[in-house]
Order: sequence, then structure tokens, then C-alpha cells
Amino acid sequence: MGATDPAPVFHAVVLAGGRSSRLGGRPKAGLRQGGRTLVELTLDAVRGAAGVVVVGPPELAVPAGVLRAREDPPFSGPAAGIAAGLRALQALPEAPWTLVLACDMPGVARAVPLLLEAARSVPGTDGHVGVPPDGRRQPLAALYRSEALRAAYAGQDPADRSVFSFLRHLRLHDVTVAEDATADVDTWDDVRRHHLT
Repeated sequence: MGATDPAPVFHAVVLAGGRSSRLGGRPKAGLRQGGRTLVELTLDAVRGAAGVVVVGPPELAVPAGVLRAREDPPFSGPAAGIAAGLRALQALPEAPWTLVLACDMPGVARAVPLLLEAARSVPGTDGHVGVPPDGRRQPLAALYRSEALRAAYAGQDPADRSVFSFLRHLRLHDVTVAEDATADVDTWDDVRRHHLT
């Protein structure tokens, strides 16, 4: 594949439904960096998507044209959030790829073009997963073949299960990303390090 190949057509699932227990219940999605909430920054990162769904609480503000979904039951984890997002995206014309992003990674926009480029240039995989310098795959900064992701979830209850438990049979390609592309916000120390308010 060459540099003139068209960009992959993709949907995006943005996960914004966690309890934020280590932040005293303050929703991460509403934390701000430079005047933008984390969910807004994440939505900016997926501007090229053919369709977007935000999985999170009903009070979370999202722009017009963005689908909404909620994991079932609420707070049952990111795997359940992905499943809810996939169900919501069935209302849209199919896209060959599905980008999955957690909204608590302020720098995730740096990973998205690398994942899309991998989809253009690395054939024969079921997806491309962001991997920072510490070598830990980040399945919530990843681009999956939609058909493979749906098949991985088919007929299974995702509540309170790990995302990796659904990915173990997929052929995934590691995409090296910068450390700050997948650095997430879990604690107040993280909030200060990312200059969030």
C-alpha cells in the first residue's frame, strides 16, 4: 500500500462511563485541559470518523450528531462499554474499522494517526493496538476490524470482564506510540501532571 491510498473508513467508540473512584467520584470526562473537557479532546481526536458513539452517563454533554450509549449495567467496565458502543453503531452504515478510545487519555490524539496509518500499511491483522515505551498494550487506544471485534463479542456477557479477554483470539499488531499518547488519568497526581482542572 502506498501513501496515496485512501484513509481507512472507521467508526469510533469513546468510553466515558467509569466510576472515577480514585478521584472521589468526580467524572473524568468533565475534567478540563486548556478549556476543553477530556471527552471533547477525545472527540476532536476522532473527527475523521464516519460515526461516533460516546458510552457514558446520560448527563454527559455530547455534540449533535454523536450517538449515545450506556454500558449494561452501568459501571460494569470498559468491555461492557465497547459492547454497548457496537450495538449503538448498528444504526449507522457499516464501516470496516472501529476505533476504541478511552476518554481519560489527554494525549490520545497523537496515537490516532499512527493507528490509521497502520491500517493502511499493515495487512492481514484484526487490529492495531497502541503500545507506549513501557511495552504495555493499550486496548482502549486501538483500531479494530469491525467484523472481528463484533465476532469477539458475539453471544457473550461483557459485564465486569477484561477487554483483553475478548481480544485474545484476535491477530493484533502493535503500534508504537509516545508515552503521553496513552498516559491516563486515574488519580489526583495524574490530574496535576496533565494540568487538568
